Amino acid sequence: MKKIYLKDKRKYQSIPSIIKKRYYILMGFLCFFMCILLVSLFQIQIIKYPIYKKMIFEINHPIIEGESAPRGRIYDRNHRLIVDNKPVKTIVYKRRNDVSKKEEIELAYYLGSHIEVPYTKLYDRNLKEFWLQTHEEEARRKITEEEWDLYTKRKLTYDDLEELKIERITQEELSIYQNQDKEAAYIYYLMNKGYYYTEKEIKVDVPEEEYAFVVENLDKLKGFSTKINWERVYPYGEVFRSILGSVSSSEYGIPFELKDQYLEKGYSLNDRVGLNYLEYQYEDFLKGTKDQYFIHTDGENELIKEGKRGNDIVLTIDIELQKEVEKILEEQLLSAKEEPNTEYYDRSYVVITEPNTGEILSMAGKQIYHQKFYDVTPDIVTSPVVVGSVIKGASQIVGYNTGALQIGEVRDDSCLIFSNSRRKCSFRYNGMIDDIDALKYSSNTYQYHTAIKVGKSSYSYNSYLSLDESAFDIYRNTFHEFGLGIKTGIDLPVESAGYVGMKKDSELLLDFVTGQYDTYTAIQLSEYIGTIANSGKRMQLHLLKEVYSPEESLKNCIKKIEPKVLGTVNTSNEYMQRVQMGFHAVLNGGTGTGSMSLEYDPAGKTGTSETFLDTDEDGYVDLETVSNTFVAYAPYENPRVTFTVISPNITHFQNETLYQTYVNRRISREVTKKFFEIYQ
Repeated sequence: MKKIYLKDKRKYQSIPSIIKKRYYILMGFLCFFMCILLVSLFQIQIIKYPIYKKMIFEINHPIIEGESAPRGRIYDRNHRLIVDNKPVKTIVYKRRNDVSKKEEIELAYYLGSHIEVPYTKLYDRNLKEFWLQTHEEEARRKITEEEWDLYTKRKLTYDDLEELKIERITQEELSIYQNQDKEAAYIYYLMNKGYYYTEKEIKVDVPEEEYAFVVENLDKLKGFSTKINWERVYPYGEVFRSILGSVSSSEYGIPFELKDQYLEKGYSLNDRVGLNYLEYQYEDFLKGTKDQYFIHTDGENELIKEGKRGNDIVLTIDIELQKEVEKILEEQLLSAKEEPNTEYYDRSYVVITEPNTGEILSMAGKQIYHQKFYDVTPDIVTSPVVVGSVIKGASQIVGYNTGALQIGEVRDDSCLIFSNSRRKCSFRYNGMIDDIDALKYSSNTYQYHTAIKVGKSSYSYNSYLSLDESAFDIYRNTFHEFGLGIKTGIDLPVESAGYVGMKKDSELLLDFVTGQYDTYTAIQLSEYIGTIANSGKRMQLHLLKEVYSPEESLKNCIKKIEPKVLGTVNTSNEYMQRVQMGFHAVLNGGTGTGSMSLEYDPAGKTGTSETFLDTDEDGYVDLETVSNTFVAYAPYENPRVTFTVISPNITHFQNETLYQTYVNRRISREVTKKFFEIYQ
């Protein structure tokens, strides 16, 4: 018998204890797992039972949404209604699987005999496609044996054959169609255009008799139905129409280019949505809430949550003032076109704001073409122009801040002569002038001397002009503080920051400081003059004033836009006051004389700029034109309104006469007069 040593005994004796330990660990895991399982079952069957029961019920009894609900209304600042909804009776068609093409044609004839449709909108191709459906055998014979053979060999497609058939349909064959046939053809076209699964609008704004006929004959009109849709209406017609924006139709729903954006927000493809400008900008407020229906097992729908129209929004715009401004623009455009040298002048822009709040009271742009007027108000935020001397207030602040200009400094307004540059002059010689007179008489040379110092140089007769490029950044940084050269952030979906010149030649700096280089939009100029009126505070310009819950009257305000300061010009009060004094002088005997009545105690600045046009569209500019600008605020001591007026290309130098229309001055005078008539 083999002896077991002590150390071997220990080894063998430890085996049962290891098995026992593993057993206990396994049992512990099993108990822990069972506890988790029991807790989960308790939560599912006791605590969360109602939730899961509801989920299962909803899966078996789905809830669906109805059509897009009407949108919120839009009011002006005085609560005048400017955008509303109206109910519209509509006949629609949705294809059914049990209706053949032949039956669709019969339905089209049947419906066409009881309603009127604008069949004159039917294109020749649409009529030919209808002919194909009603003359199948004749259409088939239009394809030769050789072409059928190519089709069987897959060298021609089915679509190729259809195109060949359409090409070969003669006008003589189409001449058999009378008006009733064309009405049926048009209805058939509407029934089949677009995606086959979508609901098609056959007729909108249906007369009561036709609507009643369809309702009474739904059993015969398979696939047709009626519904009450809604359309936007505009009590003030085309006034401010472009900025109000537009809404997609119930037929097309969300356009392709906006599909991803709206689908991410939970929209359906057939929802009606804001497409542009304010309708798009404030979609989240304006969109309505859809009806929700519970689908019973028998297929019946039960309304469980009634939809409602979207929230109402109130704009900062005064629609009556807007109407008058647009009228003034049209009158002055028409009048100016009778004057010499106005061949290329065709539009003007006006912006009126409250400088202390940033609220826009009116913004209007009008274009004339062949005696017809067009709304170009969006250009105010998207189309920059060369603005000229109106920006000299900002240029002068740069001079003060850098020490290149001293308060009260007197300079000779004589032309500057350089050995490597053009002769640089003011429009006229103004003698010995100080910083106030430099603004009053719009001296260019006064600004040139300042720019040369900012550019770390000095002027002497016939010297070589060489300026430090950093001067461009110094000027532009200050301009940005006024809102020039940057986006204002106005509450519209599109805005231009203007053009920033890339070259930094020394002579271009002199052009820059007099408003002849970088370009700015009318809305940027409006923010600029508002900042001067506010003694350096730049306010956020905006069109939305308030948001209300959808009730019959504006009672429950759920959002109010408070004035927002975007920034403050980095300068002293003393420097800003010098600019304000200069602007006051401009309209009191300076270049702005006659642009506003002195009874309003105004301050402002005029501007004239040179622009080059490509009149023959060959890619090269061939004509120099002149543009006029005007910015102002009133009253001088306690500003409550700002005005911006721009008229591009008012004259040119191609004709023998140098006549220049005063249309921008007339617009400024009439618009400011009208404002103070309304706001006594």
